[in-house]
Amino acid sequence: MTFAELLDRIGGMGRFQVFHVALLVTPILLTASHNLLQNFSAAVPEHHCRIRWAGNASEWPANRTQRMSLQEDLLRIAIPQDATGKPEKCRRFVTPRWHLLAANASLNGTPEPMETEPCHDGWIYDRSVFTNTIIMEWDLVCNLRTRRQMAQSIYMGGVLVGALVFGTLADRFGRKAVLSWSYLQMAVSGVCTAFSPSLTAYCVFRFLVGMALSGIVLNCMSLVLEWVPTKVRTVAGTVVGYSATLGQIILPGLAYALPDWRWLQFAASMPFFAFFIYSWWFAESARWLVLSGKVEKAVEVLKKVAQFNGKKDEGEKLTTEVLKSNMQKELALAQTSYTLVSLARTPTVRRISCCISSVWFATSFAYYGLAMDLQNFGFSIYLIQVAFGSIDIPAKLGSAVGMSYIGRRTTQASSVILAGLAILANTFVPQELRTLRTSLAVLGKGCLASSFNCLYLYTGELYPTVIRQTGMGLGSTLARVGGIVAPMVKMTGEYLPYLPPIIYGTAPILSGIAAIFLPETLNMPLPDTIEEVENRNSPERRLLTRGHEQVLLQKMDQEVAPGRG
Repeated sequence: MTFAELLDRIGGMGRFQVFHVALLVTPILLTASHNLLQNFSAAVPEHHCRIRWAGNASEWPANRTQRMSLQEDLLRIAIPQDATGKPEKCRRFVTPRWHLLAANASLNGTPEPMETEPCHDGWIYDRSVFTNTIIMEWDLVCNLRTRRQMAQSIYMGGVLVGALVFGTLADRFGRKAVLSWSYLQMAVSGVCTAFSPSLTAYCVFRFLVGMALSGIVLNCMSLVLEWVPTKVRTVAGTVVGYSATLGQIILPGLAYALPDWRWLQFAASMPFFAFFIYSWWFAESARWLVLSGKVEKAVEVLKKVAQFNGKKDEGEKLTTEVLKSNMQKELALAQTSYTLVSLARTPTVRRISCCISSVWFATSFAYYGLAMDLQNFGFSIYLIQVAFGSIDIPAKLGSAVGMSYIGRRTTQASSVILAGLAILANTFVPQELRTLRTSLAVLGKGCLASSFNCLYLYTGELYPTVIRQTGMGLGSTLARVGGIVAPMVKMTGEYLPYLPPIIYGTAPILSGIAAIFLPETLNMPLPDTIEEVENRNSPERRLLTRGHEQVLLQKMDQEVAPGRG
């Protein structure tokens, strides 16, 4: 009897599993919101230089129409216009240009040069959509505009460090303890972010939020998959994925209700105190307890689960000897030692590592390149975020259907290639065609969500049990690196506007080509050792899997024929 069969005996997908999964996936709603929070907390409003000789606003006319007319006149004589006819964001006239108030006055028709200067007295921001963002609060515009991307890269750096640190700690101290700590760290660092007195403090606390996010996502997925029966793992993983999707859809509603970034950050962080409190009810992974040598504790936990599921009699039959006998294979594999070098030691595993890592990097790289640039589409940022979140629903469903009927490799390769083509196509669409540009971006984001959905399952099936976690860790690390690099590439748009979308689109296409060289895993048993992976992908084995048994038999007959004579 395997451990999976043991879970079925004590209730399978019983009341405990349903309750457990529900409590685990609820925080994922807000972790998804934190992941994209800077779309709103760091939104860039319309702005222009402050007019130093505008006088005291309290002395302006009381009539609203007259005040607006006076503001327009002051703006016309004080701020130059850009190519689109809007006020320049980073320059102002040194002295007022009264002649521009003339009926047909224009910059091109002015004979004398009009000297300009930077915004020495600060900026005026349009607060009609957002009452306050970090851009307004710390004037992250003009010469400081790249600080916005820097802050996002620092956050993604925290996500990377969190994956490395909390993944290791979870293997040593258990999933439950690290998950509880991650909830607490998310709550404290998130609230501290809301009270940040400076950009430096903001970046430090956001880094800690990113670390906590990794700890939550990794250990949530582990506890979900390690407590549910094998036959419902795909469904449970899909529930986790759709919880993140729902979080993306909830975020714009929360941001619309709280247009001040500090209140938005506070509201998205406070619930994690409640998550931290109820996380102590969670049951530690029995599989991890056994592999860590804590068999007695594992038996105790399994008996409690059996009682919760109404299977108390089955739970009473459990002993340390029974549990060890059910997990002999896992215990034997746990005794072997493998490192990161094992991912490149043999030819087939080396090819898998190179190809799948490129897909992880490119998917995350292009995903955050699109998802963190919502203001450039010309529509309401709230509606765009809803569209970007909603597309994940059919995209992930399509991915699941494709993986089940077409195959993992074809689904994986086609999703990233199609995403890259959609992003590249946008470079040729004029800015005026906002609907078409937005539709292509939403299509690209949906394909990338489909790629992510496929990656988690496909990567786990490609690697053998002995290095599966190591392989998943490598892919996750490359994904975080992609998330860090994406905002930096966005900075190149300041000099070459077409360069970022070209890079964002090319990377997925190249990774899709690399995915073609991966082996297919549809309806194939999970390998346990590196030797099984190498043998599974030998030429003879591939002939068998394609239904060419007769060809292989003829080849074997020819090889032994001389010996028969």
